[in-house]
Amino acid sequence: MSWQTGIAIYFVVWWIALFAVLPWGVKRIDPADLNPGEDPGAPAKPRILLKFFATSVLSGVIFGIIYWIHESGLVTFRQ
Repeated sequence: MSWQTGIAIYFVVWWIALFAVLPWGVKRIDPADLNPGEDPGAPAKPRILLKFFATSVLSGVIFGIIYWIHESGLVTFRQ
């Protein structure tokens, strides 16, 4: 696997993992605390930096598994 392919695979895995991690720990804003024009479905504390970190760690683990499968020859894409 070339480094360009590795970066591309990690990028795709990172985005998929981000959408899996975003709902973790989401609590809605109390309707009594809403100001006019605010979305009632918005999270009270999004903690986005923590979610980016969790996404990066999860993506690293998943990419490591993908890399190991590719390098071990369990799955090959060549004939």
